[in-house]
Amino acid sequence: MLSIIKRYPLSILCIALVWYLSIWFMPPEELELPSINFLDKWTHFVMYGGTCSVIWFEYLRHHHTLDRKKLFLWAWLAPVLMGGLIEIVQGTCTATRSGEFLDFVADAVGCTLAVGVGLTIRKIKDKR
Repeated sequence: MLSIIKRYPLSILCIALVWYLSIWFMPPEELELPSINFLDKWTHFVMYGGTCSVIWFEYLRHHHTLDRKKLFLWAWLAPVLMGGLIEIVQGTCTATRSGEFLDFVADAVGCTLAVGVGLTIRKIKDKR
């Protein structure tokens, strides 16, 4: 367990931050957000894309060969499922948040884009 914390500290921090922002953080009602279409979906996309990109970065930093099964499981599937679980928790266990299917889709799209980022980083790393 300690080796995972040492190898993936930023990933763990990002995952904890996503949980905090998704479940416990309650933005003040007087906060005026810019009028951007689908701002909450963009936020989900960036949070999950960023988190999965950090997972890829830390994985590539510590491994010389790609274990596609581990990457599929931990850098794509687990974050996508986490996004779905958070939406279920928001919809059923909180009084101030709601779960939305399109938020889950934005999470999955962000995770999927991170796969492309990770593979691009890998190609750049291999060329050096």
